[in-house]
Amino acid sequence: MDSLDRYLRTQASQDVRRKANGVFVLVERDVPDTVLGYYTLCASGLAQGDVPVAARKYIPRYPLVSATLIGRLAVSVLRQRQHFGALLLADAVRRAYASASVVGSSMLVVDALSERAAAFYEMFGFTRLPDSMRLVLPMRAVEALVAP
Repeated sequence: MDSLDRYLRTQASQDVRRKANGVFVLVERDVPDTVLGYYTLCASGLAQGDVPVAARKYIPRYPLVSATLIGRLAVSVLRQRQHFGALLLADAVRRAYASASVVGSSMLVVDALSERAAAFYEMFGFTRLPDSMRLVLPMRAVEALVAP
């Protein structure tokens, strides 16, 4: 978790200025200086061969599949187990889906930092790539989750 805290304190503002990542921060309404959690989004690519077979029917057959990366997702240690992670993930999924048709994104990708984090994403439908801590969710599946 230190790397996630350090990123928010030292790197996030630079990434936003350079347009390297979108950084979305959840704060306490009454105490806006209190960070409850955050996540980042950026454009990414995934090799066609890394896409799970079941998801390949939903993506173009280009060598590199366009994707949106949830680069970081963290919840304050003091506020864990209060469903803020699920709230942040839901917001990330909605934002990624909303921008997918504009920037071209066939999948959502996340790199879990631990088995516990991977299990969290799997609860929400992400599929782990073989021998990896990388998980994916096709935008077609996201569409089923967010469409009215």
